[in-house]
Amino acid sequence: MKKILFATTALVATAGAASADVKLSGYGRFGLQYNEDAVNETTITSRFRLQIDATAESDGGVVFGARVRMQQDNDDGIDINDVGAQSSAPSGNFRSDRVGTGMNGVRFFVKAGGLEVGVGNIYGALEWMAGQYPIDLGLTGLGYEYTAYQFGGAAYDSDEGGSAGFNGVEAIYTVGGLNIHASYDEFDFDGAVAGADGSRTALAVAYTFGDWTVAVAAQDSDNATDTEWTATVGGSLGPVALTLAYADNGDNGDYYVLAGLIDVGAATSIEAYVADGDTLDDTSYGLGANYDLGGGTSLQGGFASLGSGQTIADLGVRFNF
Repeated sequence: MKKILFATTALVATAGAASADVKLSGYGRFGLQYNEDAVNETTITSRFRLQIDATAESDGGVVFGARVRMQQDNDDGIDINDVGAQSSAPSGNFRSDRVGTGMNGVRFFVKAGGLEVGVGNIYGALEWMAGQYPIDLGLTGLGYEYTAYQFGGAAYDSDEGGSAGFNGVEAIYTVGGLNIHASYDEFDFDGAVAGADGSRTALAVAYTFGDWTVAVAAQDSDNATDTEWTATVGGSLGPVALTLAYADNGDNGDYYVLAGLIDVGAATSIEAYVADGDTLDDTSYGLGANYDLGGGTSLQGGFASLGSGQTIADLGVRFNF
């Protein structure tokens, strides 16, 4: 019986390998993080992320697939009693009771030619549009105040415990330098588990010509503080990559970002941003550096003075695989 079971398992594994593809990728990072307002100003920060992309292709050339992540952050709270509960954050995207280790919600997709349709834990048209993440400051992102739409829309949720909030659907079409991305999702304003009490629909269009990309997006949402529309333009001026972004974030008002990145030598890059908006008490700005150690490893660090007046900084290493 065992021999039959082993033979059957091997046959299934071989057949699956011939018709499907599973890829593993991700990164690890660890270092020190500074927060001037914290009780312990300097602490250890770390994250491990393993991403699984699985696809299968039909005889007609249509690709079916799924993406899921396993992630652990050392600063996550562990509360197994509330797995799957939504936070009361205005965006309705993320949980405040994140479980320290586990898989996030799955994004399923179908691709044919230049069209891709996603279902489940979707990317989101605003989150995924060109220019919303012009840089990746320091080791940890350092507050992400260089993101103009400030998370006022659907976003791919990396939180652990299998929670992705409510399902969404999106369509992405790319032809030449044109990219069109439409998304729809439902969300929960107050964290109740009975069901969704709001929805939003977004459309983003981006066009790349030469070294420059221009993008614009609009959104209709039941949440008054969600982004209503946003626009970005980014490209190269000599050795410098620049991005200018603006967002009308509903009741949260206007938000402006200017960000840049420059390579200094073969292994070092420097990035910086300045941001201002109606929700910020002060102008937000930051500076970071990345030193490539080779083989997918790097030394990263930076600091940011946030719009609240708070100063944060980090320094550490990252390895991609």
